[in-house]
Amino acid sequence: MYYLSSKQLQKHPQITHTFTTRHGGVSTAPFDSNNLAFHVGDDADVVRQNHALLAKQLDYDLERLVHMRQIHSDIVVIVDPEVHNFDNPPECDALVTDKPGIPLMVMTADCTPVLLFDPIQNVIAVAHAGRAGAVKGIVPKTIEKMCSDFGSSIEDINVVLGPSIHGCCYEVGKQIAQAVFEDGFGFAVIAREGSYYLEVNAIIKKQLEDLGIKKEKLEDINICNACENQDFFSYRADKQKTGRIAGVLMLK
Repeated sequence: MYYLSSKQLQKHPQITHTFTTRHGGVSTAPFDSNNLAFHVGDDADVVRQNHALLAKQLDYDLERLVHMRQIHSDIVVIVDPEVHNFDNPPECDALVTDKPGIPLMVMTADCTPVLLFDPIQNVIAVAHAGRAGAVKGIVPKTIEKMCSDFGSSIEDINVVLGPSIHGCCYEVGKQIAQAVFEDGFGFAVIAREGSYYLEVNAIIKKQLEDLGIKKEKLEDINICNACENQDFFSYRADKQKTGRIAGVLMLK
């Protein structure tokens, strides 16, 4: 298994998408083998080779791909093709565009990669939602940007949550658990055997429900990176030294 597809997004021939796995690249341990991040300590030339392999597989121009310098924020950027490209990624945690031929990429190793698509206005977006980003509302703010700047309607937007760490494995300290409660997301905290665990996707799903996203337009790939560490990079399971998988979305 090198790539994962969304059942929801497969219905739309006007887009190309995938979630990568840790397989199919040329990186060596501990980044074996399909690491797509430059900032984790892997050889930059090797990372670029992995990107080139993915671009060939999905048939896009690598230089036009826009990824992000992700900072666990609630910053949403509208892609400017004159400024943003593979070698000049913006600092943010979500990207939006309505321009064809521009692949958008979100990279993760436990956080939730989110792909969003409005087939009526032909608008796509990707978002990076870890605990901090989810609590700050990065996903609903991305949807709000799609609506305010591109004329999208809530009822038309498809949302796909990719592989990420789940409440079975995401242990957090008491202080973080308390902070999540204070932010109003106590339902996502699981107390088990004297420890606390967090289900980040529960926060995102509640936000999407409150926003009015239809249940039939929401898909959760429902894979825990830590449980399935043999196929996915996991910051927790790999003891912090690891690569990054990616969610990719492009209008053809």
